[in-house]
Amino acid sequence: MTILPEQVTKLALTSPKGSRMANTSPDDTRYPVPAVAAGLVGGAALGAATLALAPVGAAVAVGVLAALLLGSSIKFADQWEKAVVLRMGKYRGLRGPGMFFVVPIVDRVSYHVDQRLRTTDFGAESCLTKDTVPVNVDAIAFWIVYDAERAALEVQQYQLAVVLAAQTALRDAIGKHDLAELIQSRKELGRGLQETLDRKMHDWGIQVQSVEIRDVIIPKALEEAMSRQAQAERERQARIILGTAETQIASKFVEAAKNYSENPVAMNLRAMNMLYESIVKRGSLMVVPSGLADSINLPGVMGLAGAAGIKPPQEDLEREPDDAGG
Repeated sequence: MTILPEQVTKLALTSPKGSRMANTSPDDTRYPVPAVAAGLVGGAALGAATLALAPVGAAVAVGVLAALLLGSSIKFADQWEKAVVLRMGKYRGLRGPGMFFVVPIVDRVSYHVDQRLRTTDFGAESCLTKDTVPVNVDAIAFWIVYDAERAALEVQQYQLAVVLAAQTALRDAIGKHDLAELIQSRKELGRGLQETLDRKMHDWGIQVQSVEIRDVIIPKALEEAMSRQAQAERERQARIILGTAETQIASKFVEAAKNYSENPVAMNLRAMNMLYESIVKRGSLMVVPSGLADSINLPGVMGLAGAAGIKPPQEDLEREPDDAGG
């Protein structure tokens, strides 16, 4: 993503996603209530003392001037801030948190540096991976200013510097990884970005604690192609597993057939067991081919039927003695 010169000012105040950044311009406008009250009281007292020696107009002018000077000498910084004080343009030190005093006109507060943990979201659009796939990557960096003096003196706008450095490092990292690595190894990519940015920003008084990859967006057409590829791969694996199962089953059948061919009694027992299971499950009369009946003999079949609770019809029982007598 190319940044035009007219966009620099906008980026200095807002992140790429629109979140407001802290103000880094010179800030001498913080006047707490105690400062205003002290200025008014001091100005009134000095004006009253001058009134005995000078006209009313001069006394009022002295009082107003004294109130402005005294009020402007009292400054404050919030608990999480450090105030950078310059004297005639030269660095004098850090002040705060809390209330502190400066020399009016001579001293000024250049910056209030926020030392809390900050977040900066950034991204890389239409960046090519190592395998030439265009992607959009969104990330977020967590960083703090651990040295307010360096942050104020070494870099002009450290918030903007963090954004631009993070974008550059992200685009460079994307170009060194394949698409699969970007999707599967987000934590490793974020850790590498954190180390790169921390080394670069250490001299600025900034420490990058972590970088997290939030999203990797690929073109819709490529996403559909990858989905079809994954589906085809799963189908191939399913067919391979099915073919392997069929091979194992066939080998077991061959082994069983070999055992049955060498032991006819085992074959008869197996046939009787199959017939018994069929009769028990169906609960009805089974029609058995003559070859199978001869192989397992009639008494065996009747025994299986009796075990299954099936009785032959009464007329068959009455006919059986006649057949035997004939």
